[in-house]
Amino acid sequence: MTTVLIIIASVVVLFIVLLMYSRHKLKNLPKVDAHESILQLSDQNFNHQIKGKVVLVDFWAEWCAPCKMMLPVLNEVAESSNGNFSVAKVDVDKNQALAQKYSIRSIPTLVAFKDGKEVARFIGVKNKSFLMGEMKKLQAP
Repeated sequence: MTTVLIIIASVVVLFIVLLMYSRHKLKNLPKVDAHESILQLSDQNFNHQIKGKVVLVDFWAEWCAPCKMMLPVLNEVAESSNGNFSVAKVDVDKNQALAQKYSIRSIPTLVAFKDGKEVARFIGVKNKSFLMGEMKKLQAP
């Protein structure tokens, strides 16, 4: 019986240590600036910027660690878009009406728009190859 309790206690302690380590690593992610071609959208310019083109919009927040992890990926996607589509970001804390309009319940949420209409939604951290593949599908007639 004591052996079982020792094993359980060891597992719990190990889990707590891993949780603290992960939290520390996520909080100390280096700050990455958005690529110059990434559009910063707001309640005021959103509809105008997504009309008549294909746009991948990242709904994010400053305090969100997974959102910070997505920024380098979005930078690469924006750089690789070759003008076929645009990449944009919406800060959900500053633009709560947009987040509510598009029912953003968790972040990061990436929403693809074609001609102003939502055509795809991806929740969570995604890699460049996945996003490029999905955006390529949307460009087909």
